[in-house]
Amino acid sequence: MEYKIGIDVGGTFTDFLLTSEDGSSEIYKVLSTQEDPSVGLMNGLAEMAKAKNISLRDFIKKVQTIVHGTTVTTNAVLTRKGAKTGLLTTKGLRDALEMRRGIREEQYNNRYTNVEPLVPRYLRYPVEGRLDYKGDIMTELKKTDVLDAADLFRKEGVEAIAICFMNSFANNEHETIAAKVIQEEFPDAYLTISSVFLPSIRFYDRISTTVLNSYVGPILRNYLTSLTKKLKDIGFEGILLIMQSNGGVVSPQIAMNNAAVTLLSGPAAGPVAGIEYTSIQGYDDCITIDMGGTSFDAALIKEKTPLVTTEGEINRLRLALPMLGIVTIGAGGGSIGWVDEGGLLRIGPQSAGSKPGPACYDLGGVLPTCTDADLILGYLDKDFFAGGKIPLNYDQAVKTIKEKIADPLGIDVVEAASGMYSVINVNMASGVREVSVKRGHDPREFPLVVAGGAGPVHACMIALELEIPVMIIPKESSIFCAAGMLMSDLKHNFVRTYSTFLNKMDVKKFRSLFIEMEKEATELLRSEHIPENSIRHIYSLDMRYVKQYHEVNVKITKEELETGDIESIANNFHPEHNRLYGYSLKEEGAPIELINLWLLSVGKTAKPRFREEECDREDPSKALKKKREVFLPLKKAFEKVPVYDGHKLRFGNKIEGPAIIEQVNTTTFVTPEYNVLCDRYGSYTMYLKTKEEEIKKRISIS
Repeated sequence: MEYKIGIDVGGTFTDFLLTSEDGSSEIYKVLSTQEDPSVGLMNGLAEMAKAKNISLRDFIKKVQTIVHGTTVTTNAVLTRKGAKTGLLTTKGLRDALEMRRGIREEQYNNRYTNVEPLVPRYLRYPVEGRLDYKGDIMTELKKTDVLDAADLFRKEGVEAIAICFMNSFANNEHETIAAKVIQEEFPDAYLTISSVFLPSIRFYDRISTTVLNSYVGPILRNYLTSLTKKLKDIGFEGILLIMQSNGGVVSPQIAMNNAAVTLLSGPAAGPVAGIEYTSIQGYDDCITIDMGGTSFDAALIKEKTPLVTTEGEINRLRLALPMLGIVTIGAGGGSIGWVDEGGLLRIGPQSAGSKPGPACYDLGGVLPTCTDADLILGYLDKDFFAGGKIPLNYDQAVKTIKEKIADPLGIDVVEAASGMYSVINVNMASGVREVSVKRGHDPREFPLVVAGGAGPVHACMIALELEIPVMIIPKESSIFCAAGMLMSDLKHNFVRTYSTFLNKMDVKKFRSLFIEMEKEATELLRSEHIPENSIRHIYSLDMRYVKQYHEVNVKITKEELETGDIESIANNFHPEHNRLYGYSLKEEGAPIELINLWLLSVGKTAKPRFREEECDREDPSKALKKKREVFLPLKKAFEKVPVYDGHKLRFGNKIEGPAIIEQVNTTTFVTPEYNVLCDRYGSYTMYLKTKEEEIKKRISIS
């Protein structure tokens, strides 16, 4: 038997999905080890080997592929614990990191201070040399400035260097010369060259992204070097792949050289999994939500394609690489409840994490969390949390919520717990609106794919808040991102700037830039052992109406690329602009400006098979465990509801709400407004009771 493993390192738990060649899968979870995430990863592998009753060395020899999502770079930026970084930039522009785009983030807040740059001013070294906007040399590069910078960086103990000169996207000559000098003088430094890493227009975006890559580069390089050594030491001979922010995977070496592509590594696998779980039921669109121990992630998928942005930020720092349009907020099982100065109940964004964790974990936590509230309200079983591996202390949960929430607000413990439950649900519903309503989509038209260990407990109330009629809770919902990693293809993004009026575009230059990117992409994917017949290229353009500030990214076909059909390309742009901004200037004949050419190159990988079940019967009584008191939010009262063993439910079983479905790694709370049908792949479809016939037809239950 040969295996593939998806691994997602979260703030509280490290999740594993182990899939076998026969289509079967197993879920594992271990507590994350923040000081060194690889320790938790190795603990999980050891737990799998123990479950198989074989040695770790014998087990790892059977593993073909490991796909790993890492938070190492994310945490380095959030905690400001990246590498000491130096910056070489054009003379007169050393303050661009602080000036940003010259726009105040909070327009009417005069006290809102700018974010502190990752590179302090004394390590931003100005270099004489200048290019104009076309890339023509106005002033030659002064090499002595580069040598002086190398001396300063060496004396100051700099570990990483970023090179970003004005207009280098149009001509990389100066950056190439500077890079050669730095590599000769400072061979051990981690080096990022903007014209190689992100050759696109907009100086602040490019310099910020280049600096981010150097800042996290040594951290990721050290981590992956250590991890690959640990895996080699136990006999791993398979393929290790690293998840990127764009929803694809790359080899460890490419990830080390382009570390910033992993800044949203873990959450990016969620939308990939969402596409797979909804498409088998015939949906092309969906919204995915993933509520873990620390955070809540939401993403929207349209026509089996996740929304992508090149205007992302991490900790208020611009990241102009393509990344999935995921909204992340501080809302998870470990989110801490508190009362603000005005006497209002809040929950999050602070989290108790895995250490000390929620108060009910009995590991030293003394602050009230979402998990404590869920336990008091009856959604969690104190003796069956994590299948009984983590017994919960009910009395400790009551004590902390009483002291920190109920008494200060003058209410009882149940009311306090109910309030915490409601507040966090409203927060998460707002996160879903960010990825849907604010981007021109109606969430009621999308099925909600619910994931995360805590997600299914809160799903119904989020859906009711948004008036969403259908939810899909995958069999692997508790390790959703780990599952998505095994469903991901290799992906690489390439960009070239070509600023021109669309109607004056040089078709020959237009095609040649794409051909140049295709050649680079094909060579890169071949180096990752992808055959040419498994490579697919996706083309898109950044365009805008003349004098606008923001661009709109529009896909084009291979035919439109080859013919340079300007009219067809314009006809793709107008409706997309209308969808995003509510108007189009097609009738007015407003000229369109082309800014960037983008290429996404995909190397198809083998995916795990979904294992299908035979249809059983509607009656789920074989899975009934017991009844217990559960708080029903809309009735504001406890009621005895049936509790089902999720591992015994079969295709065709129907659960009528209210009910609880328990699995080792997650619990699903079905409110009275919803029913649940089990599909042939072991997932649950939860739907408003008025939608029953439609859902039965969709999942092929007569």
